[in-house]
Amino acid sequence: MVQTEEDFAGRWMLVFFGFTNCPDVCPTTLSEVAAVMDGLGDDAAKVQPIFITIDPERDTPPALAEYVPLFDAGIIGLTGTPEQIAATSETFPIFFERVEETAAPDGYTMGHTSHLFLFDPEAGFADSWPYGTSAEEILADLEERI
Repeated sequence: MVQTEEDFAGRWMLVFFGFTNCPDVCPTTLSEVAAVMDGLGDDAAKVQPIFITIDPERDTPPALAEYVPLFDAGIIGLTGTPEQIAATSETFPIFFERVEETAAPDGYTMGHTSHLFLFDPEAGFADSWPYGTSAEEILADLEERI
């Protein structure tokens, strides 16, 4: 199923780029997103959390369907062809690269930007938070906006 920004029109979007084999940054950030969504209470319906893979080779739709619900926050996992992921990444201020690492699953890991991005209901960039920003801080910022 193809998803476009029109699918999320009228809602705030919390967007994170990562990969399912990530050992620390990605699961930590998605756990923070889950805490933010929980903290929003009734306002959670105004926000759509989105996880976009930077590793489409391993992060197939079935892999994302298994991984993303672990965070229980209504997060939508998106993947695509390597070309689609590259094109999408060019519209965001992100960096990612494949890093050969023999101890990692399939012999590689991914280096990547670890910011969480916020887009307003018109899909305009609103803010971003670096890795390590607490759910409480993100929640307070988001509650002021929505």
